[in-house]
Amino acid sequence: MLPATARALGHRLAVAQSERRAPSVVAGLVRDGRRVWAGGRGEVGPGGAGATRYRIGSITKTVTAVQVMRLRDEGLIDLGDPLGAHLSTPHGGGATIAQLLAHTGGLAAEARGPWWERTPGSLRPELADVFGESPRKHPEGRRFHYSNPGYALLGALIEKLRGAPWFDVLRAEVLGPLGMTRTTALPVEPYARGWAVHPFADVRQPEPMVDTGRMAPAGQLWSTVDDLCAFAAFLLAGDDRVLGAESLAEMRRAASGPEAASWETAYGLGTQLVRHEGRLLVGHGGSMPGFVAGLWASPDEGMAAVTLANATSGTGPLAWDLLALLAEHEPSEPPAWRPLAEADPDLVALTGHWYWGTSDDVLRLHEDGYLSLRPVGNAGRGSRFRPEADGTWTGLDGYYAGETLRVGRRDDGTVTHLDLGTFVFTRRPYDPEAPVPGGADPEGWR
Repeated sequence: MLPATARALGHRLAVAQSERRAPSVVAGLVRDGRRVWAGGRGEVGPGGAGATRYRIGSITKTVTAVQVMRLRDEGLIDLGDPLGAHLSTPHGGGATIAQLLAHTGGLAAEARGPWWERTPGSLRPELADVFGESPRKHPEGRRFHYSNPGYALLGALIEKLRGAPWFDVLRAEVLGPLGMTRTTALPVEPYARGWAVHPFADVRQPEPMVDTGRMAPAGQLWSTVDDLCAFAAFLLAGDDRVLGAESLAEMRRAASGPEAASWETAYGLGTQLVRHEGRLLVGHGGSMPGFVAGLWASPDEGMAAVTLANATSGTGPLAWDLLALLAEHEPSEPPAWRPLAEADPDLVALTGHWYWGTSDDVLRLHEDGYLSLRPVGNAGRGSRFRPEADGTWTGLDGYYAGETLRVGRRDDGTVTHLDLGTFVFTRRPYDPEAPVPGGADPEGWR
């Protein structure tokens, strides 16, 4: 990293710690799968900026969601299954697993009893104790309503299907393989103490640090900048030992809309989505008494930021600003273009202009062996396509996501058209020699 970049990042970190009056703030940046910068300001513990543990709050939800997606990929559950099909629960059993992941299960926002983040989990020993008198606030699937108890249910689902405590499963199947050895369920030295800073005076008092018990899957974990940078790199690229890139991409897609009219925020499967200054960011914020945290990634740019502070009040958009500074001072370079190692001549011959009706589209063959079909000018329906073993292609994004692209041929093998989800693409607009649904006028263009 250039010295000027590091100085700009360090200055922004110092401003956040000073203006937000946090006892300490630490941060790290990831690019191309590795941590490229870390810094700290204030009373950073003896572990230093990279290795001191902080509570990460609701970033825990994303880790929990990764484990749920592992269960799905193993075939033990389907995201469309009602929770009650797998777990006996007094409330929330009618919501699907996907709805609980995306906070559209209709459940209450908070747990029963006094403020659960500041009281011991022994007050809520069983699932029935998690919910108050009105556990269901909305019909399932109707609206986004953030629910911490919903993630308590997902943690219980993990325990039921694995036959082991929630954290033990995460440590064995997610944290361990990713090298996140300093991420723990309870504080282990060196760790930062949580503080409440007075809003109008430069004084503070300690916040309680309790084991939240059944609510732990919603916000219990402690972690470090180094560990969360490893997790951020995983969220961007995947790791087949934990979860593949396709499943992570599924988690990063919006599964529920925002409550604000701006449509600048949404929620995926255990991830938050935010648009900030033209940049789409995916990750999660976190807060527990005495701590605030953020993990935000820009998938399009292959970079991510992690911020941790030991104050109950927030540090503002620090993570977003650090990403913007990195992109401004050292913009990402596109990968070097490389030709295909091997190319089927028949496939190369398919590329070029195709017409859906009178719409002019271009089929391209890319260096990764995938196809793309997009309107000229890129305004309209378009997608990338993955090759399948049977000679067809599957849409990966856009309008044709999940749809099948087939090549139509005559008996002699020559190509007549492309069939994409029943839409017929021809080499000429309404080619009379192609099987255009409804046919072409016999008198032709006139």
